[in-house]
Amino acid sequence: MAVAMRRENLLERRQNMPSDADDLWEELTLAQKFSASSLTQFGYQLNFIRDFHDKHIAVLSCNDNIAIISKGGEINTHPNIQIRH
Repeated sequence: MAVAMRRENLLERRQNMPSDADDLWEELTLAQKFSASSLTQFGYQLNFIRDFHDKHIAVLSCNDNIAIISKGGEINTHPNIQIRH
């Protein structure tokens, strides 16, 4: 079971994402766009979007700070995630 879940995680990561920031922006829900817009005023930039098990999470960064925005637009500026560089 754990092997299948790990494989599913890796496959999810391999999905092609739009390379242009404008294309990424279009992938956001309306609620995420409002939240992301407020974060950009503080210097955050949209890095990528994860679509996993009906969770559509936008990941933004500003210097060493990470923020995520849920499908409903809820902002979490202290998420428990690690970003690969």
